[in-house]
Amino acid sequence: MLDDTTHQALARALYDARKQRRQLRHFSKAHPTMTVDDGYAIQREWVKLELADGHCIKGRKIGLTSRAMQLSSQIDEPDYAPLMDDMFFAQGGDIPIERFIAPRIEVELAFVLGKPLQGPGATLFDVLAATEYVSPALEIIDARIEQFDRDTKAPRKVFDTISDFAANAGIVLGGRPVRPDAVDLRWVGAMLFKNGVVEETGLAAGVLNHPANGVAWLANKVAAYGEGLNAGDVVLAGSFTRPTTAVAGDTLHADYGPLGTVSFRFV
Repeated sequence: MLDDTTHQALARALYDARKQRRQLRHFSKAHPTMTVDDGYAIQREWVKLELADGHCIKGRKIGLTSRAMQLSSQIDEPDYAPLMDDMFFAQGGDIPIERFIAPRIEVELAFVLGKPLQGPGATLFDVLAATEYVSPALEIIDARIEQFDRDTKAPRKVFDTISDFAANAGIVLGGRPVRPDAVDLRWVGAMLFKNGVVEETGLAAGVLNHPANGVAWLANKVAAYGEGLNAGDVVLAGSFTRPTTAVAGDTLHADYGPLGTVSFRFV
């Protein structure tokens, strides 16, 4: 495992890259002994820098929840990262694209907790009991670390992605929030439109067979660090579509059928 000084230096590089909108080379290339634990250690150091700026954590995101994404990343479990307060954007509004480097959009369900959720041993049923409501959401992901190396075109390692806040950069909540027992969450579907054209479709069952399974995994995972999920936390359960690229002027619109719509425009 890398030493604390290296963790802090790499976290500072990511913090600066986000503000300056520039991409970094793969950490895993410069540090070939890097591990998943290093990725989370760097992530925690970056959070300290954001907290020192006066920001706060409003929840968490879960990534790599589909089997296909896990195989492509050579990892056998999801990953996670915090949702900071400045990552939340209003539904139906304009979002300045200069906040991002290479934004892409994913379709997800967000669990808003009404009660604390603590692992280990948390189950899908514990998640449903702790959830106040479930909301349609769009996640904006970004790459402060290059997705593909600028020279070799090799994809980044999962350690790089974890360091990079698991690629999260923004969240838009919308649609019709529902109680977790009001619908069969496995069968919640959505169509993602870009400028009026369907780009992606998917079912929430693509997230570990039930999106609440991802939230249970998260509660159990962070318990190892003495952490839990708090009442009021927003938890993005994982995407059930492939990410869609977007540029300034693009309008993104997700139709969740009976659960309504979520939309925004990059300007």
